[in-house]
Amino acid sequence: MDAREKLIVGLDVATVGEAEKIVTTLADDIVFYKIGYQLAFAGGLEFARELAQSGKKIFLDMKLLDIDNTVASGVENIAKMGMSMLTLHAYPKAMRAAVAAARGSGLCLLGVTVLTSMDGEDLKEAGYADDPRALVLRRAAQAREAEMGGIVCSAEEAEAVREIVGPDLAVVTPGIRPTGADRGDQKRVMTPFDALKAGASHLVVARPVVRAEDPRAAAQAILDEMIKASWPANR
Repeated sequence: MDAREKLIVGLDVATVGEAEKIVTTLADDIVFYKIGYQLAFAGGLEFARELAQSGKKIFLDMKLLDIDNTVASGVENIAKMGMSMLTLHAYPKAMRAAVAAARGSGLCLLGVTVLTSMDGEDLKEAGYADDPRALVLRRAAQAREAEMGGIVCSAEEAEAVREIVGPDLAVVTPGIRPTGADRGDQKRVMTPFDALKAGASHLVVARPVVRAEDPRAAAQAILDEMIKASWPANR
């Protein structure tokens, strides 16, 4: 898998028009895009379908969580859209229902462990006794047992997660920030080089690319850093 297959650019913009401009600007340099709530509710679901039909890979970041039948029904329809990846919150019952619904479709289901914008105090406020790392590792084990395609976690936990899920599951890490980039609202971040070294299989980058003065140059710089991480001398 080359770097282009591992870098997922988040189309975290307000309109389909803005997203189309970014995709056009990035041209063939980027083959994988993430579409989340912001764009999904502004016509982004149909745009996601169009991108998939054009040959792009789409990571649909919906973070599903509901009763089993509702999750299963949603997953079945999303699989028909030609999406490559889909997120749901890593609750065991929801994951089992989603896996059963997606079986045979080729859709990679990702369990969201702990949002990278959350730290220990945030979890405590939400009623969790575990610290972020402990909860991430618990969710990772549950995702493996449910036969999910992978998990989403901070790159800070990627190495420990990789030990739990083994070599085959995807470990997708948001909160990636090139050296010197603004952290924004992310609290657990890592550089592209370090994230891949830690065991991540895919990196999600949004603001450092889509808000850059030159998005294509920003994306290429990240790809270059990812390629360096794969050099034999850096293993």
